[in-house]
Amino acid sequence: MDYTVSEKIQNVFDKVVNAPEVKAAVDFIKEDHPFSMKEHKEFVLCEAPTFHEEARAKMYAEKLSEYGLSEVKTEPYLDVWGVRKGTGGGPTILVEAHMDTVFPFGSVKEIVDENGEMHAPGATDNTRGMTVLLSVLRAMNKFGIKTKGDIIFAGTAREEGMGSLGGMRDFLEKGPKVDASISVDGADTEAITCEATGYKTYEVNFYGIGGHAWSDFSKMANPLHAVARAVAKIADFTVPQDPRTSFCVSNFHAGNDAGVHAIVPKATIKYNIRSNSQEELDKLDRRVFDAIREACEEETAKWGKDTITWDYKQYCDVPAGKQDHHAPLVESAVACACLYTPEEKKEHIGIREGGCVNGNMAIGAGVPCVTIGGGELNRCIHSLDEYFPYTKAYALPQEVLTLLLMAAGLDGVTEPVI
Repeated sequence: MDYTVSEKIQNVFDKVVNAPEVKAAVDFIKEDHPFSMKEHKEFVLCEAPTFHEEARAKMYAEKLSEYGLSEVKTEPYLDVWGVRKGTGGGPTILVEAHMDTVFPFGSVKEIVDENGEMHAPGATDNTRGMTVLLSVLRAMNKFGIKTKGDIIFAGTAREEGMGSLGGMRDFLEKGPKVDASISVDGADTEAITCEATGYKTYEVNFYGIGGHAWSDFSKMANPLHAVARAVAKIADFTVPQDPRTSFCVSNFHAGNDAGVHAIVPKATIKYNIRSNSQEELDKLDRRVFDAIREACEEETAKWGKDTITWDYKQYCDVPAGKQDHHAPLVESAVACACLYTPEEKKEHIGIREGGCVNGNMAIGAGVPCVTIGGGELNRCIHSLDEYFPYTKAYALPQEVLTLLLMAAGLDGVTEPVI
């Protein structure tokens, strides 16, 4: 990785990692690894599909209380959080992991543990992020580590799919004010995300009168034909490669087999647009709606007998954005990754281009943030074959601990980098 950490951040990093209590806590996290894996399995078996995180949220709240956090709360929107108070004079740091998985209830039949790998849906994404936070908390408590700033440990809801990072959005809008955010999403140490790929997902419905395919032909416009016109227009779009931008009509539906000889009264598409630039995302958003409007007008004008109308529902609206790659929190994350990433994976240390993670919401809110936990291997994430290799998995909580102490300030040793 062609990247240099500034002297100021390097000095803070050196002081933190060489502090006796931090060295002891880092060693403890490795020793505590078997217990962490036992706890990890308990959470894997507590399934948490997006929008249905209740049981896992309850379990997480109990753990946060057991490990001594004050003001532990479970919000109506199912975020769970508690505060580890600092000595004063420092920033408030949020460290969070999303609790939901992409799998419906009943997907986790068992955990297969073999060859240093834990096989089960959701074993990595993001059950591991949750248990990393608990491992860090146990280590801080055992050695009485004090920070200048308060640290909020949180499990957030509705990160995946149609959840659209909703728990993180709710926390930033409705929860306590934070000065910086660290998200743990995954199980690895080498990838750092400090940019945001924005995306929007819509359902659009097209309406007409509906009738018989033969006897009503030419007497009415066809909503399905209007949809086809719209999709053809969208398919012809050209979008920039830099900043990377994309569009995808992912669902196209109308009618049924019983009405195979009918002009449908309703047709529907669903689509997703993305970009690393909010400006390009908004521009593409307008272009798609222009294409839909034109398609309806063209289908209506062709027959001149009735009017195709349309409406839409927005499922996802996630902001795009960037941060300075040499912002203090980003440099701190790089320094930590360089120390804790296993030797065989060090060549993969780097800052990711874009990203669709909870950090998007922090960037959109103007809160300094990084997301860590990503790596080079995809581990069959979001498939029923998902697995979590745990042999050296203690490296991630070691990394998170050090980064947290740099951000919040290690009392009596360093000032916060935030």
